[in-house]
Amino acid sequence: MAEETQVQAPEADARSQGSESIAEIRKEAHEAASASSSELEKLQADYEQLKGERDQLLDRLARLQAEFENARKRAERDKQEFKDLATGNVVEKFLPVLDNFELALKSTGTTEQLRSGVELIVKQMDEILRQMQVQPIASVGEAFDPHHHEALGSVERDDVPDQHVAEEIRRGYRIRERLLRPALVRVASNPKQTND
Repeated sequence: MAEETQVQAPEADARSQGSESIAEIRKEAHEAASASSSELEKLQADYEQLKGERDQLLDRLARLQAEFENARKRAERDKQEFKDLATGNVVEKFLPVLDNFELALKSTGTTEQLRSGVELIVKQMDEILRQMQVQPIASVGEAFDPHHHEALGSVERDDVPDQHVAEEIRRGYRIRERLLRPALVRVASNPKQTND
């Protein structure tokens, strides 16, 4: 029997050590599970916080896009209103000129009287253009400048220097330094100067 006790002792010893090991493993597993649970809760809280921040950013982005669209529409509306106002101011200045043309058409005077009336209307238009800083481009007798003149051809002339404007077909205009339209001209070809 002594042998049995000895045999049982190592088994009992192994059982008690196994029980302790199992208890330790269970304890460690429980600690790991509670640690995992607390980590999971922390991760869940972080996720909810990030989700809230994302929702706030998306809301802010939507508001900024709406504000930008409203600002763009307001700028377009303001631009159109400014354009209409500027056009209205110009048209308003030319309405008296139009009235005078209509009076001239209704006139029963002589050809000379009609011509005199049209000359007055042209002076009236020139004055309005001058007030608006619109100036005619000098042409006849000036050296041909492709920036201000558009040549429709050339004419042989002895009395005008070569490559100078001999005739103006349509007057050109500029507003301050900006060209509105070039003058349509014929350029002189002076055979006396080209042969020399």
